Formats: sequence, structure tokens, C-alpha cells
Amino acid sequence: MGGFAQKISLLLQDPQLRNRLLFVLGALFVFRLLAAIPIPGIDAAQLALFFSNNQFFGLLNLFSGGGLSNLSLVMLGVGPYITASIVMQLLTLMVPALKAMYQEEGEAGRAKFSMYSRWLTLPIAVVQGISFLIILERSGVLPSLGLFPFVTNLITVVAGSMLLMWIGELISEYGLGNGVSILIFAGIVAQLPAVVGQTLVSFDSTQVPVYLAFLAAALAVIAAVVFVTEAERPVPVTYAKRVRGMKFFGGASTYLPLRLNQAGVIPIIFALSFLLIPQMFASFFQTSHIGWLASASVWILGIMQNLPLYGALYFVLVFLFTYFYTMVTFDPHMIAENLQKNGAFVPGVRPGASTEGYLGNVITRITFVGALFLGVIAVLPIAMQSLTHIQSLALGGTALLIVVSVILDLTRRIDAQISIREY
Repeated sequence: MGGFAQKISLLLQDPQLRNRLLFVLGALFVFRLLAAIPIPGIDAAQLALFFSNNQFFGLLNLFSGGGLSNLSLVMLGVGPYITASIVMQLLTLMVPALKAMYQEEGEAGRAKFSMYSRWLTLPIAVVQGISFLIILERSGVLPSLGLFPFVTNLITVVAGSMLLMWIGELISEYGLGNGVSILIFAGIVAQLPAVVGQTLVSFDSTQVPVYLAFLAAALAVIAAVVFVTEAERPVPVTYAKRVRGMKFFGGASTYLPLRLNQAGVIPIIFALSFLLIPQMFASFFQTSHIGWLASASVWILGIMQNLPLYGALYFVLVFLFTYFYTMVTFDPHMIAENLQKNGAFVPGVRPGASTEGYLGNVITRITFVGALFLGVIAVLPIAMQSLTHIQSLALGGTALLIVVSVILDLTRRIDAQISIREY
């Protein structure tokens, strides 16, 4: 407890860390202010009915940080930016130049990669904005006011999404933690009072065992996520001795920490985005005058409403995205090359290609465990929902997973900043 209090004291006393923390709080205040301002012409009663019967838009509400639930200026949230990031990450597998830019060109290459992601965000935001507004008009939430009001609302929500993307990047650069994850986290936390109030109002005494079971499962999930997120596989590394004049250098032994879950919460966000895209287009085209298109849309929506099948797809996507993101961010070839350049080697493994193969095998094995765990934890709330028939459990479980992972990541970054200043 004393160590924790000391870290908080250091965080508040250090001017640079304090300014970073205040910047994050200020950015979150602006975000919540924008999320509270609705676009004009909303039917509040129809909006409440629409969200109560639609789990798809409930999940989308996570990515808007709660801004979609009242159709605010930032109703699209960071969804378009996340989609653009997924597309760019997938392109690194097919375009060698993009992979080299992201992994080998350092900060300049990653900055250029991020710039391409921002450019791609704009057309995706326009497509999503058009789809959402038309779906909401068909549902009676927004009135059909004609072309000019529609274009005005479209420009407003697209500009809100781009502004939110910019705020997220500012948090990443001048604040603490990943800006996009923090915005999603803040939106989830902001909805907690309303969720608790709604649960108390609709409290059913016959469902007490279900609520207790969900609470116990939530605590178990939190403990498991913390354990797996902090777990790591140390790879021993030894630096060769070098003689310069009459002095010996090197010979020290250390280790390379490989985390069980290198990707953090990113696979969950990617998988949800990947599942939401076909649902969005199916919702848009289900009333189409083209027979085969309407039938295909209804079929897709039927699949997504089948909880066992939806859970299986969700599990597979989380599993694959965990491997994919780890493969993009962790390059055994580059690490083996850097170790060799610095005169370091893994005991019992030859430098160069052998070290690269060894690191690749280790990361593949431990990522399998991490991906399997993340997939099971992700579909656990859906399994509970299918057993209890309480829809809010699926949303609450996904939100819980994101919140815990973001808090752990933020805590780790703060500890790193404090350690740097202590030394």
C-alpha cells in the first residue's frame, strides 16, 4: 500500500507526468461534452425503443463511447478509425512495402503508416454515416427531412468522428496510454451509472442467483485477465565478453520478456469491428427492392442473431486476430538481428537464423495459450446470455474485458514513466 501511495505521490509531483494526466482529463471532458450534444430532429421515445431491441447497435455504442445512444455529434465514435486500422494492418500482409514501412523504417515509417490510416478513415466514416442515418430514418428515430438536412447531419457526424480520432491521437502523443482505447474505456465507464440505475429499477428478486452468478463470473474474469495479461515467458540472453585494451566489457546475463498476450485488448476490438461491418450493411439492405440482396441481408442478420453461431465466429476471430496482431507487432527476425549486432545471444542457440527460429517458436506457443484464453473469456458472456436470456450480460461482459485490459495497460505505462524518472 505504501508503494502505491508513493507512486501516486510521484505522479502528482512530477510536472511532466502531472501535465500528461491533466491533458488526458481535459481531452476526456471535451469528448464527453461532444457525446452529450445530439444531432437535431431525434425522436427520443423511438430512440429508446430502438436501442432496447437491438444488440447490434448496443455493441456499436461501445465504439462510440456512448455517443450513439443519444445520437450525438460523435455518434460514429472511433469505429471508422478502427476499421481503417484493421484494413491497413491486413494490407501489411499483402503489400511488402507497407510491412517494411511499419516494421523497419522506425518512427518515421509508423508516422507515415498512421497518416494513411487517417486518410482511409474519412471515406469509411462517410459510408458508415450514410448507412446509419438511413437505418435510423427507416426506424422512425430520425424524420425524413430531405436531402439538405441529411447531408448536413452526415457532415456533422463525419466531422465528429474525425475530431474524435484526432483527440485519441493527441491523448496517445501528449497523454498517457493508447488514446482510442482510453476513449472507449471512458465511454463505458460513463454509462455505468445509467446501467446500475436501470438494473435497480428492473430488479427481479427471482433472478438473484443469476445476478450473483454473474458477479462471481465478473470477479473471476477480472482476476484471470490480470493474471494472463501480466504473465510472461522470460527468454535468457547473455552478452558476449569483449576485450578493449586491458578492460573486459559485456558478459552480463539478462532476459527478454515475452508476454503471454502480446496484443492486449486489440484483438477484442478488431473482432467486434469485423463482426459489426456485415451487420451494418445487412441492416441497410434488408429492405432493398433487389430480391437476392434483401434475402442475403436477412440471412446474415439471422446468423448474427443465432447466439451459438455468433459466439463461435467471435471466438475464431479473436483467436486469429491475436495471432495476426502479434505477428505484425513482434518480428523475430528484427529482434534476432538486433541481438546479434549487440553481441548478445540466447544460451544454447546459435545467433542469426537459429535465434530467429527459436524466438518464433516460443512466441507461437505462448500466443496459442493467450489467444485461446482471450477467445474463451470473450465468448463467456455470450454463453451466459444464452443460458440466462438476459441481453445486458453480453454487452456487460465485453465492456468488462475492455475496461480491465485498458486499466492494466494504463497502469503499466504509468509505472514505466515513474521508473524512468526514478532512475
